[in-house]
Amino acid sequence: MTMKLTILGCSGGIGSGRHTTSLLLDDDVLIDAGSGLTTLDFEQLVKIDHVFLTHAHLDHVLGLPLLLDSVGDLRGAPVTVHALPEVLEVLSSHLFNWQLWPDFRKIPSEAEPWLRFAPLGLGEACTLKGRTLRPLPANHAVPACGLQVATAAGSLVFSGDTTHSDAFVAALNAIPDLRHLIIETSFENALVGIARASKHHWPDSLAAELRMLRVRPEIWITHLKPGNEAAIMNELRVAAPDWGIEALRQGQVIVL
Repeated sequence: MTMKLTILGCSGGIGSGRHTTSLLLDDDVLIDAGSGLTTLDFEQLVKIDHVFLTHAHLDHVLGLPLLLDSVGDLRGAPVTVHALPEVLEVLSSHLFNWQLWPDFRKIPSEAEPWLRFAPLGLGEACTLKGRTLRPLPANHAVPACGLQVATAAGSLVFSGDTTHSDAFVAALNAIPDLRHLIIETSFENALVGIARASKHHWPDSLAAELRMLRVRPEIWITHLKPGNEAAIMNELRVAAPDWGIEALRQGQVIVL
């Protein structure tokens, strides 16, 4: 059985056809729910059963409440959101709180809701139809994780939003069948101060992290800030010339 990951959105912002982070695993699982989710047609939205969130920042969750509002009444089961407990607490307190958005864990009733939360701690595995998803450590400004997607054909890792993390590197080195690494680099080297303050990668920091890897996956860069994409990629290719680094593209499909 092959696994297909479709990139719905992978930009660090919006504008000129750019959409924020959302990845569709086959046709039933989302990894993050940014504005890329809005590129799906109605029939595709109905099929989404599970959403795995790396963290609670708006560019990674803004499509989730609209998804539930659009298709909740057409589904026979709730959409299950898997995330770190701290992330689910943010969603409960600040998003599905009856003020910013209705609490779909209680609509139409607590017995038959449209939304269900499923806490998933670091290192815990969730297996769905032959695909095992597991949160990995990350180092961001808020509680966050990366995600490993493991199949019989190999593994893919998505970093989510992060700056350098020894724990993340160790987790990657413990995945001998790692075939693809989707990892963020948000700012140019000249904006290292902003990158450090917001806990994102810049080209030199990512290059240093890649030198620590004992595995050799294909490297795909995500979360490039709008208008800076070419400059960031040029600096990455200079800083890590041996990796064949490529920018992730909206609409791209990765098959395992």
